[in-house]
Amino acid sequence: MPISDWPEQERPREKLLSRGAEALSDAELLAIFLRTGVQGRSAVDLARDLLADFGGLVGLLSASQAEFSAGKGLGMAKYAQLRATLELSRRYLRAEIAERDVLTSPEAVRNYLKSRLRVHPHEVFACLFLDNRHRVIEYLELFRGTIDGASVHPREVVREAMRWNAAAVIFAHNHPSGVAEPSQADVRITQRLQDALALVDVRVLDHIVIGEGGGTSFAERGLL
Repeated sequence: MPISDWPEQERPREKLLSRGAEALSDAELLAIFLRTGVQGRSAVDLARDLLADFGGLVGLLSASQAEFSAGKGLGMAKYAQLRATLELSRRYLRAEIAERDVLTSPEAVRNYLKSRLRVHPHEVFACLFLDNRHRVIEYLELFRGTIDGASVHPREVVREAMRWNAAAVIFAHNHPSGVAEPSQADVRITQRLQDALALVDVRVLDHIVIGEGGGTSFAERGLL
């Protein structure tokens, strides 16, 4: 049955307008993006198929152009639209924290870091460099690793902090396993980085581990 024949309150677009985007499932949101289905399958059916094929939203959003375009009802145009949508959301989240002290908007910072790091299938270590008012100067992904880890070099982090004339920094990295629990290796490298940056008067405000559903803050855990 096409979506146009559904009861109005069950159609994804009308449901979003009346109840807000948060009321929609992943498949319903994706269906609005897809706009149309394929023969015998509504846009919602197609969205469910795609989420199953790619193993969920993270798999779909991190797919290469070739992988994405091979999906049913997809192609280069949809891929371009999706990448543009993702980049807009990232820029919106960055704009939320760009003009404010990041310590007054920890949730916005976490959301921004999640939007950057959750899609990576391998571990990535990133830094938010901040000025003396704790406003964002630059976001950089400095080190990439395998599914299990990334080699982080304090000398490179110090060099970038000096390059951007940063007064403070927030570290972040993802756990591709989805478990956002800091490891002992994470704690050790954070202490090494904190000691190295202290020599050049740069404060470490936090280290956030990104996993499925959220992130774990070293500062909140009392690990800094």
